Amino acid sequence: SVSGCGNGGISVASLWTDVNRCGQNGDYTRALKALTKILHENRDDVTALHCKVVCHIQNGSFKEALNVMNTHSKVLGSEVVFEKAYCEYRLNRVESSLKTIESAPEQTDKLERYDECKSVYTDLIRNSQDEYEEERKTNLAAVVAAMSQWEKAPMEDLGLPESTYELCYNATCSLIGQGKLTEALNKLQQAEELCRVSLADDSDMTEEDIQSELAVIHSQMAYVMQLQGRTDEALQLYNQVIKLKPSDVGLLAVTANNIITINKDQNVFDSKKKVKLTNAEGVEYKLAKKQLQAIDFNKALLAMYTNQADQCRKLSSSLQAQNPGHPRPVLIQVAQLCREKQHSRAIELLQVLMMHTAPYYENRYTFSSFSCDVLRSIEEFKHKPGMVSALVTMYSHEEDIDSAIDVFKQAIEHYQSEQPGSATHLALVREAANFKLKYGRKKEAISDLEQLWKQNTKDVHTLAQLISAYSLVDTDKAKSLSKHLPSADTMSFNVDVDELENSHGATYVRKKAAKVVGENPPKEQGHGEIKKKKKKKKGKLPKNYDPKVTPDPERWLPMKERSYYRGKKKGKKKDQIGKGTQGATAGASAELDASKTASSPPTSPRPGSASGSSTAPASGVVPPRQQKPSSSGATRKKAPQKKKKGGKGGW
Repeated sequence: SVSGCGNGGISVASLWTDVNRCGQNGDYTRALKALTKILHENRDDVTALHCKVVCHIQNGSFKEALNVMNTHSKVLGSEVVFEKAYCEYRLNRVESSLKTIESAPEQTDKLERYDECKSVYTDLIRNSQDEYEEERKTNLAAVVAAMSQWEKAPMEDLGLPESTYELCYNATCSLIGQGKLTEALNKLQQAEELCRVSLADDSDMTEEDIQSELAVIHSQMAYVMQLQGRTDEALQLYNQVIKLKPSDVGLLAVTANNIITINKDQNVFDSKKKVKLTNAEGVEYKLAKKQLQAIDFNKALLAMYTNQADQCRKLSSSLQAQNPGHPRPVLIQVAQLCREKQHSRAIELLQVLMMHTAPYYENRYTFSSFSCDVLRSIEEFKHKPGMVSALVTMYSHEEDIDSAIDVFKQAIEHYQSEQPGSATHLALVREAANFKLKYGRKKEAISDLEQLWKQNTKDVHTLAQLISAYSLVDTDKAKSLSKHLPSADTMSFNVDVDELENSHGATYVRKKAAKVVGENPPKEQGHGEIKKKKKKKKGKLPKNYDPKVTPDPERWLPMKERSYYRGKKKGKKKDQIGKGTQGATAGASAELDASKTASSPPTSPRPGSASGSSTAPASGVVPPRQQKPSSSGATRKKAPQKKKKGGKGGW
């Protein structure tokens, strides 16, 4: 018992009674109020401080709990090692949490180091027997799933049961990591059934509560469908999860991120709304590092798609600093530069990336070949459809068709072993076949086309391609395959041609001849109407046409290009007024012109004139040279006059 009283006469003993009752009822907020009053009487009460830390943890206030422990570290000492490590773990401060655990007298499981963690859990399960057995097995299954997902480690059969939906769900995650998508989807359906059965016994659970509990399973189902290429179904399921608004911020963040990956550069308005869910408070404490990294990459890409260039550069630079040596942040920067038409800068960045990635390639190949070799050396992305597309395009540009086909071959082999029959696998086979046919490699395309046709024997287009390929290699095989083609009757369409031609959307409508009353009966065959020949109209001749005179052979040339063109005549009569001696007239000047006198020889006749046709030039006279006027500078332009100062235009 505690003597004395405070806080308006309420005894400390009654406050502890209140704390105990609140703890049993789960009312930790009210318990905190009572503990605050107790600590007001004695600020170094170890039990009260410890209880305060536990109440904050139960309320999910991990930062507040850590603050209490750090402020009173001298008083609490090693009393709260587990609580401190747990709070650091929940705040994703895994290194600090590990140090705290290692400093404790008793060792427990370690964080974010899956191989060591698996060993610790295995030992715990082997050497412990209590009511937490199922929880330990569930956590071990989660560790194995994480190793399969993030480290691509081969799944080891640890003999873990799948009796609960949590264990079944974790087994599914391991299968996804191994690429066994069909098995994973079937097991997720089992997990859903187990979840419904386990929750059916609880009468307090509503259908909405059950759907919230199933949300994580449904989101994982959608992820498997997305990997299988069933994006429409995946998107529908993802949106159902978002509408439920589950309390797990980590689940919401992952689901929203996956919707953004389906949207890509389309429906960016929806993506901008969904990205807010990835920024919710506490998300960084709920997800693994690779999940957080993927979300950050998608944020940078979304900034690029929404033309937020500065934001894209800022995010990609931050990612580059956090992930040195990772190619994706640099590739995002390159893509952004290309969108801004800064191709030279983009090439510089690619060169720097490649020099850092594989310096031994320097000066061995052309830049394009070098780029392909480096890109193919990145194991994480070498078989991705986007990377395959880029490599094939680059090799095609270099006219290295064999290397392009080899890229297809390696990618198909990878998916054949990891995800046989998946949408990505079949899409790569289809593209490989089309590529080989495009470049005349029909013999090499046969195996791809046969594989596609076996998947869907009703695919007439693929069958036609296969027959075409066999026609140059094995004509007998082509003929035998032709039997599978549908008959002409099944290929015909019941279309009313007249109705189609007269429809509203037809660009040309055939006009039917109107029936005329009293129309002449049709003529007998053989006495058809002879088509009348159209009379050829005579061309019009000029008014001054003289049939005796030979037409000017240069009449079709512009005047300036004719051989007899002398330029514009100067000195017209109206231009002569006021020129010459004072009082002189035009008639007088004409009399003084020696060329106008009778003794002057006649000028050369113009071609095409009557006199020109009968008179030839003298043999001793050199005809004038033909000189065409130049297209520019033929006429001089006057220089612009200066304007008066003070005008509106200035000079």
